Amino acid sequence: MDAPSFLSDRLDRAAAPLLIGDLLALMVMLTVGTLNHTSVGFLTANPLYLPGVYAPFLIAWVLVAPLVGAYSAGAAETAKSSVPLAVRSWIPAAVLALALRAFVFRGGAELSFAVVMLVAGSVFLGGWRALYFRVR
Repeated sequence: MDAPSFLSDRLDRAAAPLLIGDLLALMVMLTVGTLNHTSVGFLTANPLYLPGVYAPFLIAWVLVAPLVGAYSAGAAETAKSSVPLAVRSWIPAAVLALALRAFVFRGGAELSFAVVMLVAGSVFLGGWRALYFRVR
């Protein structure tokens, strides 16, 4: 199987709103988490801090999610197919993000943080997608 065929099976234009929503859901989750450990004043005084928090997770998501099928034709059809695809995509994406965070970006990848990220990411991505299909 060649690369263009592999990716064409996993990317559907109808899933484009899911990509935008997924990225926003991840940014909301990461912002809420950051605000649990810092203040708005700190973030205002350090405007590059939050993008540094987002970077490893958004990079990992953009790299992994299409490969797993988060934007395949099935993802754009129903919540029943879309939510599990998002969660299945989040697990390896979160692992990659934690590795990026530990070795490339600032921050660590402690086990407790990894568990929180796996659960919170699954809830935020799955929740937003379920809501999307409910109001669509």
